[in-house]
Formats: sequence, structure tokens, C-alpha cells
Amino acid sequence: MSDPLRLATWNVNSIRARTDRVIEFLRRSDVDVLAIQETKVRDDGFPVAAISDLGYQVAHHGLNQWNGVAVLSRVGLDDVQVGFPGMPGYGEPPATEARALSAVCGGVRVWSVYVPNGREIEHPHYQYKLAWLEALARYGTEALAADPALQMAFCGDYNIAPTDADVWSVDYYLDKTHTTPPERAAFQAVVDAGYADVVRPYTSEPRTFTYWDYQQLRFPKNRGMRIDFVLASAALAARVTSARIDREERKGKGASDHAPVIVEFGG
Repeated sequence: MSDPLRLATWNVNSIRARTDRVIEFLRRSDVDVLAIQETKVRDDGFPVAAISDLGYQVAHHGLNQWNGVAVLSRVGLDDVQVGFPGMPGYGEPPATEARALSAVCGGVRVWSVYVPNGREIEHPHYQYKLAWLEALARYGTEALAADPALQMAFCGDYNIAPTDADVWSVDYYLDKTHTTPPERAAFQAVVDAGYADVVRPYTSEPRTFTYWDYQQLRFPKNRGMRIDFVLASAALAARVTSARIDREERKGKGASDHAPVIVEFGG
């Protein structure tokens, strides 16, 4: 019998700027595991001591002032894995970026993933995004083939709104990244590999988002996108008892442009 688990994922958009808010979130939310994206620091710049003081172990992967992922856990942090097999790099020559990190926490392999943005449809970064997701789906497929009972979650910022209901305006996003058919198909391929969106059943109300741009009063007007997800293997998805988006964390001074997503798993 597994122990109950409270898991959250959050793109903090700079851990340096958001350390105090992360600490307060951990205190307030009482999560067991937090997957963080876009830390924007190297490993030596992550506030390990401040997080450890709260009883969390820290695994962080950051190479420079861009990207960066972390997993914080108070229920064990074992078998840390940086990147997944086949994960492509970007540039010439291709360089591996700090976009994926996992650890086994309370018997669950928790991934923190920060999917490439894609930038513009004609930009090479767009093809990189699709290749990155293709590799993630392939890894997910192989992992379940090796262990059908695997308890694993891909948590993070996917930079994709999978359906028209996941954006405030379909017209606004025409001919822009995040909503194109190839991107949505790439997201669906990860789902089809055996990883369910366990948040949607609990947050299906219209205009429910996880990201709001800082510009043009997007948050007060609720002009956002749903791009942050927890995709869980069948064995793990069967344990979900609730899920929610912590919209309150998007409010106030110094907020990230993303809200945390929290999922509860029963024992």
C-alpha cells in the first residue's frame, strides 16, 4: 500500500526572484513534492539551505541563467536522473539544456519538465520543441513497456494549450506557437503513451488557466492559458483524489506568471 502524496508543479520564472514566495508556498500548501521549472540559475545559485530548513531535499539541474528544473521532496529523493534518454539538444552544435530532471519520491518517479517554448512557427526552436516532445513520448512508452505498473508523473510547463478551451482567445493565438496542430499532436502523443492529464477532470470549468502574461492586465482580465500539467501513468493516475490550480499564488507583488498546480494522491 502506497502512502498518500501531495504533489505540485510550478514554473517560478526565476528562483532568485521568487525564493520567498516558494518558501511561503511550501509552508502554506503542505506539499510533499514540488517540481519547479525555469529556475534560471546554475546549481550553485539555487537556495538549497533555505529549502532544506523546511525539511525538503533538493535536486536541481541548472546550467546558466536560462531554463533550469528542480524537484523538492520531503518523502525521499532517490535515483536522481538528469534528462531522459534521447532528449535532443539545441543549436549548432546541439547543446543539451536544463529542461528535465527526475527523482523517486515516496515511491513515485517525479519528473520536472520544461518543454521548449518554440518561439515562432518558422523558428528552428519550434522544430526543436516538437523533437523534444517526440523524444519524451518515446521515453514514456519505453518506460511503461519495461514496467506497466510504473508510478511516474511528467510534471511541468509544456508550453502548449492542448485544446481551444485552454486559451482565452482562439483568434488571438492563430498562427502563433502553443496552439498549432503539430504542437497539440505532440502533447497528445505523450498522453497516448500512457500518461493521463490528471488535473483536467477536477478543473474543467471554462476559462481555467495556469499562465497569464504580465502585460496588458492579462491576469485581472483572466486572459490566460492552461499550459502547466501533471501527466501520470495509469498506476499513479488511479490514485488521484483531487487536483486544483492555486490561482491565489499568481496574485500580489513578485508573483510568477504561472500558478502552481497541486494534485493529491491517495494511498
